[in-house]
Amino acid sequence: WNIFSPKEPYVGKVVPNVKHPQTLTEPTGDPNWETTHVTFDHGGKVPYLEGQSIGIIAPGPDKKGETPARIRLYSIASSAVGDDETSKTVSLCVKRVVDVDGQYANREVGEDKPDKAGTVFPDKKVYRGVCSNHICDFSVGDDVLITGPTGAEMLLPEDQDSNIIMLATGTGIAPMRSYMRLLFNDKAGANADGTRKFKGLAWLFMGVPFAKSLLYDDEHSEYKAKYPDQFRFDYAVSREQKNAAGQKMYIQTKMAEYTEDLWQLMQKPNTHIFMCGLKGMESGMEECFSPIAQKNGLDWKEFAKGMKKEGRYHVEVY
Repeated sequence: WNIFSPKEPYVGKVVPNVKHPQTLTEPTGDPNWETTHVTFDHGGKVPYLEGQSIGIIAPGPDKKGETPARIRLYSIASSAVGDDETSKTVSLCVKRVVDVDGQYANREVGEDKPDKAGTVFPDKKVYRGVCSNHICDFSVGDDVLITGPTGAEMLLPEDQDSNIIMLATGTGIAPMRSYMRLLFNDKAGANADGTRKFKGLAWLFMGVPFAKSLLYDDEHSEYKAKYPDQFRFDYAVSREQKNAAGQKMYIQTKMAEYTEDLWQLMQKPNTHIFMCGLKGMESGMEECFSPIAQKNGLDWKEFAKGMKKEGRYHVEVY
């Protein structure tokens, strides 16, 4: 891995995506409402596996004044064959970072210019994430500097009978989408007779603030319709949903509705948990599963540690 380094990156090209528009989300009233799906042609020179990341180098200057900016790693959102199944493209799912009147600004009042989606705050101090805005403003034909691929933490198990519990907040959906494309969509994941190689259960829990921030819902619905016994998905929309007790609906709140089923699944030695997104997700797991672990005479932290040791508890948080 790490075929390309920051000193010698691969120069890829931005290409149209066969499946999605560049902007996936709708305005919510928040400055950082936009999440994009962007695809690069790597000519087959940057081969990667589902669950890996690539680095992107923006021209900068970055927060520390460095030019070009330091590389930023992004989880890959496409399966190894790419969205077009040619093994020559890679897609990222990137949230545009825009912070208005925060502690830090790289646009003084009057300096902010409209981005590609038309969002602008001319009368405010604005911080725009250097790399995320670089990516979200890409147009077809632009050059992109790619490093990597990298990462072994989030690789799928080889056993096709494994069960996969996926927990994603926001753009943490990226690696999960790469898995699901392979398991339920790509020719690479099919047998000669058209049946799927994957025989286990894949269960996705996704957390977003607004329904307008949901990502890849069309794909999830399609997999569910085609493979109802093998794919389940549940959403937690924190600013719009509450549970029966009136609590905001976070991933752990949603999972708590299925504690028994999930706990039973975790007892199977071929069940893997994949977690990607915001820091704090692990404490959410503890909150959700401590009571049932205790009921079974176990300590959740120790149980999770045991799963990690067995290589079936995979975490990538930022």
